[in-house]
Amino acid sequence: MDFAESEAVGDSVYRRVRTDIIFGRLAPGRKLKLEQMRKDYEASVSTLREILNRLASEGLVVAEGQRGFEVAPVSAENLREVAALRELLECYALEQSFAAGDLNWEAHVVAAHYKLAQMEAKMLAGDKSVTEQWKRYDWEFHQALISACGSRVLMDTHAVIFDKYLRYQMISLTFRGQIAADEHRQMLDAALKRDAVAAQAVLRRHVRGGVEHGLTA
Repeated sequence: MDFAESEAVGDSVYRRVRTDIIFGRLAPGRKLKLEQMRKDYEASVSTLREILNRLASEGLVVAEGQRGFEVAPVSAENLREVAALRELLECYALEQSFAAGDLNWEAHVVAAHYKLAQMEAKMLAGDKSVTEQWKRYDWEFHQALISACGSRVLMDTHAVIFDKYLRYQMISLTFRGQIAADEHRQMLDAALKRDAVAAQAVLRRHVRGGVEHGLTA
């Protein structure tokens, strides 16, 4: 295997491990044993060590010195902090995106909302088998809303924070049902009207409502 192939394998395994953490398949506090991971992810120990150090820099893994690695724990305090950061970044990005968005952006937002609405309808009907798809489309919709903001750095930073928030949703937060679906529809309507103030108000309710619902459920 040459260097390029090795790098491609490392990136693929990184995405798999990261996704397994975010979607709760690797639970908070779980010890990440390199030998077991080598078998599960079919990657070398040195590659896995590099990946886990990278994930530690993102706050998804905790490096324990000579004792190895474990999945980062979760807490109500950390959830509130992550939610506040998401709210701050997304509200700013919404304003920039609504001002710059064109017809192609509108089509992108509408398409992303359509996919999310289909999954929300299934969730409302009691189909829990689509939970991961629901959250992926939730991510895609919120990314679509801010995709015309004009800043790759802002988009990338928002994605990192959203993933941390998503991890809490998959682990401890639950679907708020029709309320959440209605809030997404309201954000879509605000986007098509270019009403950033209305969208920001809905987003704040959406994020804060999700946090409180999850902590009291």
